[in-house]
Amino acid sequence: MLHLQTMSTEAQIVQCYPLMKMLRATLEGPQDFLAKVRQQAAEGYRLMALLDEHDVVALAGYRCMQNLVHGRFVYVDDLVTDSACRGQQLGSRLFNGLVAEARLHACDTLILDSGLTNALAHRFYYRQGMLAKALHFSLSLKEVSG
Repeated sequence: MLHLQTMSTEAQIVQCYPLMKMLRATLEGPQDFLAKVRQQAAEGYRLMALLDEHDVVALAGYRCMQNLVHGRFVYVDDLVTDSACRGQQLGSRLFNGLVAEARLHACDTLILDSGLTNALAHRFYYRQGMLAKALHFSLSLKEVSG
């Protein structure tokens, strides 16, 4: 039986680590993940998981935010479905959960960034009704002398 759940206890967060590691290869282990989630939680970050019984099969990290450009919105930091479970509409169920969460918090928009080369993810986002409306620019301050 599939169900959506907010993952907030230490045990629940650590349970999400193997799936998040598929998306974020730089994570150094469950305790590193837990520490980073706790730090981000202080800034509003939350984890929403789609569970099949007790197994995390899809996972999203998100936060409710507000700015002058978008008003109130949900920003999705992380969105991943277990590669062994793809093609079962799990990502769509999780995405719909994020939309419901955004509406619950009176948000007008759901926003995420996606790497330019991630064509499969782009196809999924378009199927969910998302549109590409901007480019995300970044500057690594480690590489720029000051």
